[in-house]
Amino acid sequence: MSDQVALLVIGAHPDDAEFTAGGFSAMTSARGGRVLHVAVTNGDKGHQTLGGATLARKRRDEARAAAAVVGAEAIVLDNHDGELMPTLENRYEIIRIIRDFKPDLVLCPRTYDYHPDHRYTAQLVQDALYMVRVQNVCPHHDRLESDPVVMYVHDSFQKPYPLQPDVVLDIDSVYDKKIEALGKHACQMYEWMPFVAWDIDVKDVPTDPSERLVWLRRQLGAYRFDVTADQYRSELVAKYGDKRGSQIAHAEVFEVCELGAPLTPEARQRFFPF
Repeated sequence: MSDQVALLVIGAHPDDAEFTAGGFSAMTSARGGRVLHVAVTNGDKGHQTLGGATLARKRRDEARAAAAVVGAEAIVLDNHDGELMPTLENRYEIIRIIRDFKPDLVLCPRTYDYHPDHRYTAQLVQDALYMVRVQNVCPHHDRLESDPVVMYVHDSFQKPYPLQPDVVLDIDSVYDKKIEALGKHACQMYEWMPFVAWDIDVKDVPTDPSERLVWLRRQLGAYRFDVTADQYRSELVAKYGDKRGSQIAHAEVFEVCELGAPLTPEARQRFFPF
């Protein structure tokens, strides 16, 4: 087993990987790891004026630019936004990606979510996990010899049960890089999100690049990022100690999926030595 960690982050949409694991991706690539972000849909519905092929291509290009900021590569699959289904064909596509990349660690959403694309992305990954070792499935892509560790990315849903924080990660050192990566998703962060989630007139969004990042940091903090560390403060203190744990401002949180390999103490140290 190589010391170089191969991290695969699978999300439903082209900005999901940076939202949920952009900090961890940056930390992993900085240690020499290989990181791949996969969007299972092309995001061609997520805009108030753009759509279709024009938006899909724009979001693909933005996903590549965002991934590059955190030292990752990006793949955007050509499934329509809002229309993802857990079909056999889509399962095979996930199996092929996992086999070709050979990840040590896979991150994906849970099946409890407001968005059908998020739920079905989670279902597709779960359905692929056992099959990645079955050679007669997708036989032109060599089966994995061992299962990767699989973990769920953070969400705020409480039913049927809230996410269990198996790993809490201080991302303060790379938080600016995470915001910069999300800023590369310009049509989302500066156009669609203000319209659909933040009730902000797009004309009021700054146009200067440096002002935009300051504005985006504030908006994303209010939207979700400034509360995660406080939500898991006791776990952060337990991991990092009273002094550091009490001062961490931003965190990413992951839960082990039992369908992958176990997160042994050795694997935990290898993936999360920070």
